[in-house]
Amino acid sequence: MAETAVEKTKTASAPVDRRPSASIVAVQGPVVDIKFFEGESSPAVYDCIETMTFEGKKITLQCAEHLGQGVVRCISLQETLNLQKNAPCFCTYKPIAIPVGDGCFGRVMDTSGRPLDNGGPFENCPNLIPIRKPTVEVTFDLTSKRREIAEVLETGIKYVDLLYPLVKGSRTGVIGGAGCGKTVIILELIHNIVKAHGGACVFTGIGERIREGNELYYELHESNLLHKVMLAFGQMDQPPGTRAEVVNAGLTMAEYLVAKNKDVLLFMDNLYRFIQGGQEISTLLGRVPAETGYQPTMSSEVNAVQERIRSVDGGGSITAMQAVYVPADDMTDPAVVAIFATLDGNIVLSRDLVQRGMYPAIDPLQSSCTNLDTAVVGRRHYEVSQRVIQHFNKHNALKRVVAVIGIDELSKEDQLIYKRAEKLYNFMTQPFSVSEVFTGKKGEYVPIEDNIEGCERILNGEYDHLESSDFYMIGKAPRV
Repeated sequence: MAETAVEKTKTASAPVDRRPSASIVAVQGPVVDIKFFEGESSPAVYDCIETMTFEGKKITLQCAEHLGQGVVRCISLQETLNLQKNAPCFCTYKPIAIPVGDGCFGRVMDTSGRPLDNGGPFENCPNLIPIRKPTVEVTFDLTSKRREIAEVLETGIKYVDLLYPLVKGSRTGVIGGAGCGKTVIILELIHNIVKAHGGACVFTGIGERIREGNELYYELHESNLLHKVMLAFGQMDQPPGTRAEVVNAGLTMAEYLVAKNKDVLLFMDNLYRFIQGGQEISTLLGRVPAETGYQPTMSSEVNAVQERIRSVDGGGSITAMQAVYVPADDMTDPAVVAIFATLDGNIVLSRDLVQRGMYPAIDPLQSSCTNLDTAVVGRRHYEVSQRVIQHFNKHNALKRVVAVIGIDELSKEDQLIYKRAEKLYNFMTQPFSVSEVFTGKKGEYVPIEDNIEGCERILNGEYDHLESSDFYMIGKAPRV
């Protein structure tokens, strides 16, 4: 999805109707220092400055800090190769703004709003919307009798619907190390939500592989889902400024749809790369890191992003699914903990389950969800989910004993619980539509009611005569 030479020429046209307001005095990788001419106003932090390489390629710089005497330090949003000293700069005195409208469906843009899909300019996008906005003040009216009613969003994924239900306006993290299947779960969610609910989706690729973005684009196209999804990418090969800011571009597109009273699913893959981009910027600017090695402003940056994910008056909502990479599988990493604190639910992926072929590889004992409440999901759903978790806990306590002395040495009651827990673990596996080419099995969408009924039957002993392998990689529970 690289930019073509034709598009480079289009975006590189010199702003002949403006005179330069500054010139470049130093270039150090993605950090560019520019000096404003005498009498010219300095830009605000996050304002954009445009310049060009000697070969005519347009470069967008974002103001990061003022060094005094008219010198401003900027972070480049594109590669600074062939950028020359004394090159003229044109200050816009405005933050990054992207074209947002219905013409963005099925299209891919970068952080600064340029098309990445060779599809030409965005149509039906008359206005440019700034990607950074001031925080919305929340007011409380004690006289109002209106109360938010949580509305569960069915996903068709058994683990998610049973133990970690999605509620409109909530934030859920999909957390795991490399190769544990975070992206696959998010792709399946996009597939199921668009197919079953006809919802609008925004996908934000934050510092992920170009190959993954390319595969996602063509997979959505082949599945006839592309026309329902807006995409923004700041990919792995791009400067840290792009990777740190693309999350705001995705939020801006989601907010545009919410303003039209739509329920939007926002997928962010991967939020850890957003923190990583901010860390690189902080280091490049010479700021002293915190004790943990991350930028000192990490918590405020994460919270500023999460505060924009919410329901609004009038019916619109943003429901976010956020993939979170866990470095070295360390769940106590400060970046992971900072993200944890802002989420309504955490779906933790286990490498041990991946090695055993249990897909999706969700660890039910490390994962959690605040939406699993009788007021949200109802009494029956809540009680079944708690019984399932109790069986998983008992299975975890017994598995080492079974590994040493065998299952036959357990009491009859413990044997029963252990075998039913094995069936539940296998029943929670599920063939995904997006992974049919790898599993050879047709993807299954399982409604919540069928999901709960299947778990109830296993817990009540109706399937005690079957083997746990009979429940591996199936959709609905078999009929007795």
